[in-house]
Amino acid sequence: MVIRKLIEKDLPPALDLVWAVFSHFEAPEYTQEGIDVFRDFIDLESIRRMEEAGVLLFYGAFEKDRIVGVIAVRGLSHISLLFVDPDYHRRGVARALFSEIQRLVRANDLSEITVNSSPFAVDFYKKVGFRALSPELEKQGIRYTPMSFSVPAK
Repeated sequence: MVIRKLIEKDLPPALDLVWAVFSHFEAPEYTQEGIDVFRDFIDLESIRRMEEAGVLLFYGAFEKDRIVGVIAVRGLSHISLLFVDPDYHRRGVARALFSEIQRLVRANDLSEITVNSSPFAVDFYKKVGFRALSPELEKQGIRYTPMSFSVPAK
């Protein structure tokens, strides 16, 4: 498996993966408003604009030429998206993507990574060392738990 920053041609299949995984694991727990808000967030043109502006950085996990996982960070240290193909769950893909973000954070002398975890992902984030900052919240139909991870020093 190779982890690398996504390039322009990677975005459509990456976002297709995000939508497919969200639809299967998250959407059944969300209101229609939440589903619509998420769908708008991952709109290809919107994502392209955020990436071009440097607001969002995307990395992917690849098996041969196939994208099997995606992570996106805002402001270098806030995980906005982390999705893995279900066929690759529990195979270290999410951990490998998260490790890439830890390297990015350390390289920029930052000490914390944050995430607004979906209900489905809370257990994963706890396993890798995140702590919940509050109980689950909901905004615009999106359910999430704010969480924080203290990055160990170099």
